Amino acid sequence: MKNINYVINGVLAVAVIILFVMQFSGKKESTVAPAFTAEGDSTNLLPVAYVNVDSLLSNYNYSKDLNERILKMQEDYRLDMTQRSNALRTELNDFQRKYEANAFLTAERAQQEGNRLQKKQEELQNYAAKKEQELAAKQMELNGQLRDTIVAQLTTFNQTKGYQIIFSNTMGDNILLSNPAYDITAEFLEVLNKNYSSGK
Repeated sequence: MKNINYVINGVLAVAVIILFVMQFSGKKESTVAPAFTAEGDSTNLLPVAYVNVDSLLSNYNYSKDLNERILKMQEDYRLDMTQRSNALRTELNDFQRKYEANAFLTAERAQQEGNRLQKKQEELQNYAAKKEQELAAKQMELNGQLRDTIVAQLTTFNQTKGYQIIFSNTMGDNILLSNPAYDITAEFLEVLNKNYSSGK
């Protein structure tokens, strides 16, 4: 065990000596490429790019139209539920008023009306849950259509560009720092909107 430690320490010592000699030798030119090239200088760029997804989605006309459709569906759902809830609340208030005023002929008749309203309330809850599921499924479907459209158009767009990798950047999540020359969002967005307006 001690021999292994001696060997490792020896290798590390040799590595430190080599680095020391390289650092302080007369050779000053660096073979390391600069981290960022000057803006606009595309001669040293790698075949990679990224798209700012937030900017893309907020400025892509198809995405805007889909968002409007989703908002309209949500608004229609809320309006429908408000109307149904108000109608049921009115019936419940009428029942409560009649019950307190002993307006029912028999206790059995009051019980029947109470059971009917309770069943109606359960049906409304089930209806709301079903509609929420339908709304969520429709949103997922529309988001899937949007994603498929963007990927298909990006594939076509890249046939002439020749990028090996195109990253997505969402709120600075995936790419913390980059040369702006790698950002193809504006160029790709122009193509998307042009194709969307011509294909509408």
